[in-house]
Amino acid sequence: MTDEQLEVVRMRLAVLGRTYTPADVAQVMRAIGLVVSDALLLRCLELLRRTSVGCGPLEELLSLPGVTDVLVNGPDQVYLDQGCGLRITDVRFGSDEQVRRLAVRLAAAAGRRLDDASPCVDARLPSGIRLHAVLSALADPGTCISLRIPARRRFTIGDWLDAGSITEECAELLRAIIDSRTAFLVSGGTGSGKTTLLAAMLSLVPAEHRLVICEDSRELDPDHAHCIRLEARQPNAEGTGAVTLTQLVRQALRMRPDRLIVGEVRGAELCDLLSALNTGHEGGCGTVHANSVADVPARLEALAALGGLAREATQAQVAAALKIVIHVARAEDGNRKVSGIGIVDRSRGDVRVLPAVSFEGKDIVAGEGHAELKRILQ
Repeated sequence: MTDEQLEVVRMRLAVLGRTYTPADVAQVMRAIGLVVSDALLLRCLELLRRTSVGCGPLEELLSLPGVTDVLVNGPDQVYLDQGCGLRITDVRFGSDEQVRRLAVRLAAAAGRRLDDASPCVDARLPSGIRLHAVLSALADPGTCISLRIPARRRFTIGDWLDAGSITEECAELLRAIIDSRTAFLVSGGTGSGKTTLLAAMLSLVPAEHRLVICEDSRELDPDHAHCIRLEARQPNAEGTGAVTLTQLVRQALRMRPDRLIVGEVRGAELCDLLSALNTGHEGGCGTVHANSVADVPARLEALAALGGLAREATQAQVAAALKIVIHVARAEDGNRKVSGIGIVDRSRGDVRVLPAVSFEGKDIVAGEGHAELKRILQ
């Protein structure tokens, strides 16, 4: 059965005004000239189910072991990442209109609008999958869908050790950072494993500590007994009802957190996080996009500017609030690893992040900030 024939069957079933039965499907198939066998009828019913619920033709890819991302670039390019980088798959759509219908249906399942008046959407599906879609009016080679699949299990520091992503010495340092209640950030590029590492570290926090996590889209799921997860909300179709990450951080401060966590610092909420860390909220943490630990100060300045914080004020707040930056990198083979740990320093004027330790294979290289890191963690 071709995609065109399947679409005709779907359209004719839609006008029934009721839930269709296998007999209805068989009757429509005969009406369009198909020879109906048991096998073909079962195949048609499965295709209708897959393209009407769930993620349609992408459902099989989402169920593969280890999959982290499924990306659709128009009807002819569907990519998959199973932890070793993107590779193209054999999945194809019949037309861009078919991709658009899937994107619109997924957006609706997340309670969001996707049409020519609102051609982009960023939302979380009921299954926990993060959806981003852009219609072909803005994207070439066609409607684009990006699906980020949450981890099917919680990774621990032991899992990072077993995978060779960290050494025993690195694991000890990560545990010491948590035990010392030092404020820190996990930096890295997209898909480098920042959230996964942060969740693993938060699982080390003592059970009597109350974690309050603020996220733009819910991803952090630490294995911890007392964890409150707050998620921002986009405006509805009328443009109202939005709850920003900045608002969530402010509300979180009134929830008696022992540790305040911002899943990903990406805007003005940085100002509220820095204020919180400077007013007695020890052990706060989060993640931030950066290419290296040395690039983190510039990134924080740019984000703080969105909240109206001047450069000098940002420098003072960062120096007083943050102590440690842990950088995660993704190798060309797809493996994620902790590449280094740096300490925040302002002894020479501007805020810098000095390399304290770098992990090169099994070797540990002490950097300029090594002595200060040892002092902080004592």
